[in-house]
Amino acid sequence: MLEVTKWEDFSDSAEEPELFEHFRFIADKGQSPIRIDKYLVNCMANISRNRIQEAADAGNILVNEKPVKANYKVKPNDIISVVMTYPPSQFEIIPQNIPIDIVYEDDDLLIVNKQPGLVVHPGVGNYEGTLLNALAYHFKDNPKYDFNDARIGLVHRIDKDTSGLLLIAKTEEAKTHLGKQFYNKTTDRLYEALVWGNIKEDEGTIVGALARDPRDRMMFKVFDEDENPLAKHAITHYKVLERLAYVTLVECRLETGRTHQIRVHMKHIGHPLFNDERYGGNEILRGTTSAKYRQFIKNCFEICPRQSLHAKTLGFVHPTTGEKMYFNSELPQDMQQLLIKWRNYIGAAEIGKEDF
Repeated sequence: MLEVTKWEDFSDSAEEPELFEHFRFIADKGQSPIRIDKYLVNCMANISRNRIQEAADAGNILVNEKPVKANYKVKPNDIISVVMTYPPSQFEIIPQNIPIDIVYEDDDLLIVNKQPGLVVHPGVGNYEGTLLNALAYHFKDNPKYDFNDARIGLVHRIDKDTSGLLLIAKTEEAKTHLGKQFYNKTTDRLYEALVWGNIKEDEGTIVGALARDPRDRMMFKVFDEDENPLAKHAITHYKVLERLAYVTLVECRLETGRTHQIRVHMKHIGHPLFNDERYGGNEILRGTTSAKYRQFIKNCFEICPRQSLHAKTLGFVHPTTGEKMYFNSELPQDMQQLLIKWRNYIGAAEIGKEDF
């Protein structure tokens, strides 16, 4: 819930209230002019445009550190902050002993191989049990690191049910340096995904601007940039790794890093991720109508009860040494077992023991 506190509430005070940043957004280099209330409605789930207008009237919306009204037109590279007179204590990151797989760590950063099902950051409905709670526990005996400090921590994010590599900054300088690399699209990010259908081309590129779906703001969809000025340019390159009759294992390389980008782009070309509930991949989209096949798919969904997506490779320039660093992670057990099951099914079908 976006609460607002009006400046006149403090008219009897000798000092202006201290402001705390709750949300921050940076407009794209190619952002076309659009009212800031419309812009923020697209960026923030479960917040009404009327509530954002009230926040702007109360002086809680800043652009480049200055308050603006709801009709302000967002410009390229604008830094937009939503501030309150109280710290974001509802998302306080408390240390919790949650197992995490740290694959690399030095004085500037660490790399975590996130397990599926682990929420990355506290938020509405997930106040505890997140990756940041686990990191706060990892550093609980070192007062140098406070993961409630927005100047350190996550450089990027992946979805709760996506597994794989995440980069965390341990210093303000490292976060700034690494954040610029993501912003300038100079990082290397490879994902592996199992998608529905037999993709015709061995490789290809999907170009489609993404914005929230007006019918369900928890989802994103592809728009023409002329059709929706809120849509953000997005590019995904894919390559087929393995064909398994009714599904395909693909490698996806992100040129941009939009929310749900791979999931939305693959659905857009007719190949939703296997068992992606939000984007329709949790239904039988290819294959036969036999009871045996339906049971096989049900068993597959139980083996991997999430979208089949793994952040496999991460490459970037170290913020202090300038060294180019690459990290790779194995597919998690649920996706490995899923692939084995499909391979066995295809093998049995080829010798006539199963239906194709």
